[in-house]
Amino acid sequence: MLWSESLIPTLKEAPAEAEAISHKLMLRAGLIRKLSSGVYSYLPLGWKVLNKVEQIIRQEMDKSGAQELLLPALQPAKLWKDSGRYKEIGEVMISFRNRRDKEMTLGPTHEEVITEIAKAYFKSYRQLPQILYQIQTKFRDEPRPRFGILRSCEFIMKDAYSFDRDRQGLDKNYQKMYDVYHQIFDRLGLDFLAVEADPGIMGGDISHEFMLPAKGGEDNIARCPSCSWATSHQLRREASNITEQLKRSKACPKCKGELQIQTAIELGHIFKLGTKYSQTLGAKFLDEDGKEKPIVMGCYGIGVNRIVAAAIEENHDKDGIIWPGELSPYQVLVLPLNIQDKKSREVAFKIYGDLKKDNVEVLLDERDERAGIKLKDADLIGLPVQIIIGERNLQEGKIEIKIRKKGKSETTKKDLTKFRVCSILNLL
Repeated sequence: MLWSESLIPTLKEAPAEAEAISHKLMLRAGLIRKLSSGVYSYLPLGWKVLNKVEQIIRQEMDKSGAQELLLPALQPAKLWKDSGRYKEIGEVMISFRNRRDKEMTLGPTHEEVITEIAKAYFKSYRQLPQILYQIQTKFRDEPRPRFGILRSCEFIMKDAYSFDRDRQGLDKNYQKMYDVYHQIFDRLGLDFLAVEADPGIMGGDISHEFMLPAKGGEDNIARCPSCSWATSHQLRREASNITEQLKRSKACPKCKGELQIQTAIELGHIFKLGTKYSQTLGAKFLDEDGKEKPIVMGCYGIGVNRIVAAAIEENHDKDGIIWPGELSPYQVLVLPLNIQDKKSREVAFKIYGDLKKDNVEVLLDERDERAGIKLKDADLIGLPVQIIIGERNLQEGKIEIKIRKKGKSETTKKDLTKFRVCSILNLL
């Protein structure tokens, strides 16, 4: 792709309203644009990153045997009233009456809808277990949207649901998804923690959050460096016995070591729902003994947008974003410092074409701009490898290659540029 034909509206300064570093850099690098409070448009670079996150999630979920579907964002309010969660969600729910005077909602989550599907189709123990998932937009009327896409009113989630005949089956699927989440976040290059958490209004008795320690996080975790035990600090407001323990001694409940409190970003949350929804909404099956029993459920969510912001929170420097390899919108930036120089232009387009032929995702900055502006934009958008073509190096038959993460450059022979870049990419 050519930069001049792309929509990459970089900014020198972030808007004053931006608080989190990820919010500032996403605006400055031209990944997103604010439309309204808590509502953002994803511009081409941001959309490419979002798609890469979805692709990794989809690959790992499919590998686990989960089946993808798509549920409606528009839901009848009666379904929520039947489950008892309508009042629990409260003012966060976006609801309205349609022209037939039927109250509808824009789904903040999909437990009720998926349970309706389970009720309709899973009639026998022979049809269980099952794991279904979707990647879809959710809506919540957040009272105080902030931190850009970390707390917004419209966001994309991967939500999966398991259906089993008994608790043992749920335990097995819960562990499967727990392991899949580790594989997903490892591929995304995130230094995450799996912590014990409070199920909240989702229900159930056991849940884990996958958290990324970060200064820009809006959640807190208590972590024991001695035995690696960790929990969501938000949970402590619910569990009074551990709250008092933390207040008195900050001691780990497992090894009595000293707990550390850290801010963090929630990446995902998994729950053992049990029969909370199936019992209430009538999703039952016939066991082999002919008895009707409620389906035992689990729920497994990942905030897709949040991963983009979290990756930036963890991977940046004073100059801009440093994308992990699998998330970067492009792998390589070809940057001729003076596009008016005929030799620089020819070499730039030759390298660009060679890399494209090898299926390398490459962006060519062929703008007629000052070298300083192009170099600053290059660091700001944070592609892993920069191929910097300068007239002085070309006179010696050399090309400069900069690895963004290391902040260091090397020179290589012009004719070996493609091979050197491909070898670098294989190591990232």
